[in-house]
Amino acid sequence: MAGSSHNAYSRSPIPSTTSYDSSSVSSAASPRIQGGYEGGLMGASPRAMSGQHPQHINLPAGLPLGHSSFQNPYGSAATSPGPPGMDSMAASTGSSSGTPGASGSQMSSANIQAQKRAYRQRRKDPSCDACRERKVKCDATETTSCSECSSRNVKCQFTKETNRRMSSIKQVQDLEKQIVQVKRENTQLRSMLNMRESEMEVDSEGPQQASLTLPEIGSHPKRRQRPPPPHDLSRVRSNIRNFGRGIFKPPAPYRQIGSQGHFNPPRPELPPKHLADHLLSSYYASMHMIIPILHWPTFEQEYEAVYKSGSLHGVPPVWSSLLFAVLAVGVLFSSEPSIHRPHKGKEFIEISRQLIDLWNDEFVIDHARAAILTSIFLTELNLKSAAWTWLASAVRISQDIGLHCETGPWPMIEGEMRRRVWWGIYVWDRHMSLELGRPLLIEDADCDVGLPAAIDDHYIHDAGMLVPNGASPLTNFIIPIIHVVRAVSQLIKTLKSPIISPSTLQTFDTHFNSCMSAYPPTCQPNAPEPLDPRMLAPICHLMNARLVLHRHNLTTSCPPEVRGNALEQCIRAALDSTKLFARAMASSTSGNPATPPFGPTANAMTCTHIWRCTLFLLFGGHFDGALTCIRASASIATLRDVNVACGRNVAFFLGALIEKRRAGGMAGSKGYRGERDMDEELIAYVSGDLQASTENSWVWAGSETGMNIAANSGMKVGPSPTLMGGGREDGTTVLTDSEARDWGGWERVEYLVGVLAREQGGYGQQQPSPSRYGGVASGNGGSGGMNMDRNQRKGNERMSITNII
Repeated sequence: MAGSSHNAYSRSPIPSTTSYDSSSVSSAASPRIQGGYEGGLMGASPRAMSGQHPQHINLPAGLPLGHSSFQNPYGSAATSPGPPGMDSMAASTGSSSGTPGASGSQMSSANIQAQKRAYRQRRKDPSCDACRERKVKCDATETTSCSECSSRNVKCQFTKETNRRMSSIKQVQDLEKQIVQVKRENTQLRSMLNMRESEMEVDSEGPQQASLTLPEIGSHPKRRQRPPPPHDLSRVRSNIRNFGRGIFKPPAPYRQIGSQGHFNPPRPELPPKHLADHLLSSYYASMHMIIPILHWPTFEQEYEAVYKSGSLHGVPPVWSSLLFAVLAVGVLFSSEPSIHRPHKGKEFIEISRQLIDLWNDEFVIDHARAAILTSIFLTELNLKSAAWTWLASAVRISQDIGLHCETGPWPMIEGEMRRRVWWGIYVWDRHMSLELGRPLLIEDADCDVGLPAAIDDHYIHDAGMLVPNGASPLTNFIIPIIHVVRAVSQLIKTLKSPIISPSTLQTFDTHFNSCMSAYPPTCQPNAPEPLDPRMLAPICHLMNARLVLHRHNLTTSCPPEVRGNALEQCIRAALDSTKLFARAMASSTSGNPATPPFGPTANAMTCTHIWRCTLFLLFGGHFDGALTCIRASASIATLRDVNVACGRNVAFFLGALIEKRRAGGMAGSKGYRGERDMDEELIAYVSGDLQASTENSWVWAGSETGMNIAANSGMKVGPSPTLMGGGREDGTTVLTDSEARDWGGWERVEYLVGVLAREQGGYGQQQPSPSRYGGVASGNGGSGGMNMDRNQRKGNERMSITNII
């Protein structure tokens, strides 16, 4: 019997051909499974397995799902017909089912007897040996002998093959094995549903939400439990340090830093003091606002002491390396036209590299600072693979010296700067992983350190944190940026799914809205006042993450309606960003001497974010917003190498849009929503660097690889770009000098926007037609658009395309 029951439920007690119905529940003739197959045997009777199909009993009206009138029919030890151990199992499953006040011990005897009668009507119990031989009715229970054996004073036993106890034990064992297997299979199925909820069109929002855990704004990482310290073990620690040397090192905060006398490179000459002062000011106004990894008062004191002595002799090489890394980054964000950018910065960063010893085995915090600043500098030069490598060095150095763990006690300044350096590297790791589509180098589970204090470093002293009355306690953006990038790990995991469900998109949007509220009021997209251009880069961390999130659903894995909604959301995010761009440019041209120009303050991330916004706004026909982005990029010009490449790409995209419009397409106008089928070529172009993702790009399937790329495309394979060579080598990953010029510059891009606007009313027609911006638009983009009535141009938008033409 046990064998037959096992065969009947070889994989699951629920037949695979029928779906589980939570509104019905198996009778005692079959194992009763509830919800996620949690709990024990659920009160199933072991005696109904032989040749009987499961029976289903409908729940009474109004009874909640997962609750049954047969929830625990055999809860009493005096009436349970199962084997020993069934009582506790049934009681535990009854309590886990969630019915308040319903347990075996609380059921009335009338209900129990009624259930026994109902059960015996369905199937007659096997009799004991004596009753079977005499062919009389047997009323034996699990704990008492039958009345016949008791009256005759004989032993009531079951020794036949079909006896109750032996068969029940076997059945229970089989059922327990089956339930364990069902639980395991159910867990696997839930995991599959979480990964493919949208693709399978299953409403599994509950599991998806449970797996998506975003940190609350302002919450600190969860601290790990550490072993409690015993009594005084100073002698033990001394012996471990002494006799463990050469085998292992104590944890970073408790180890002695060895001398670095073997590394003594020649010290370079100090730059002129006025130049160094300017570059430090440039660094402080740009990078220190985003990642304050230096305690500025301390750094300034050391800097002034070095210039007072007149040389770097006697100064640790690693501090000298840090100084030149700071100067190099300051060159990139300087607004002084007499400074040769970026060549002067390359000279400084090369000096910094020569002064840092990565073969060293005793790192200090300045090693981590110099490494992360080198990564930032290389990122701005568009040398992203090199920047990624230096980021890895910064992460490993910081972990080697224990910055990722909350230790101490430290002096006030040192303890706070350890936290700020760690979180600065954390921010840059999240930024580069999201930009490049690479794996994270830092796991959130490895962050066992509190957030930095929301206070400017000028007010941090070893005596405490003291903020003068009326002073702003925080002048940097490290805290709001951390709130944003702490969601990046979950975002990157989400981007690995073929489709992001609406519920997940809503969860992220809600979180990003909360992050935006942590920024100052002037940073809100709808704020009316001009925006300091230096504040744009911190906000771009948030705006860019929002755009990348919704852009994911442009992949060909998504159905058309999902892709259409993704386009709408990306255009909306781009329009919000455009408001910030316009306010930042208005502030830089306001004539306020305290406000720097827009171009030098923009970093590489700002350039790529503006480029992504431009693509979506052009595709959706939002020409005014697109022109705002284009003019923002034009003000950056050649200050960032990646900005030149972005301009070349936008010029190409405009040409593709104009060609499609003349062929009768609607992309490049607000009428694109009316197209039945998406133009896959344009969708691939507007997706931008989504095609750089190994997991989510779709245009490279079946493409050539390796050296065949150049052979099949006719591209010239030149030397790899280097630091000193910059982005002007004839390589395949950067622009050549001719490519940097052949797209015509930002003036031509603005002109092409005007041509596309004239095509809006034509839809491929050659006759002149009214233009949205006034005057007459020519279908072929020729002179028809030049002969606009100037009277009709009055009152148009500030960014009027007719002014361009």
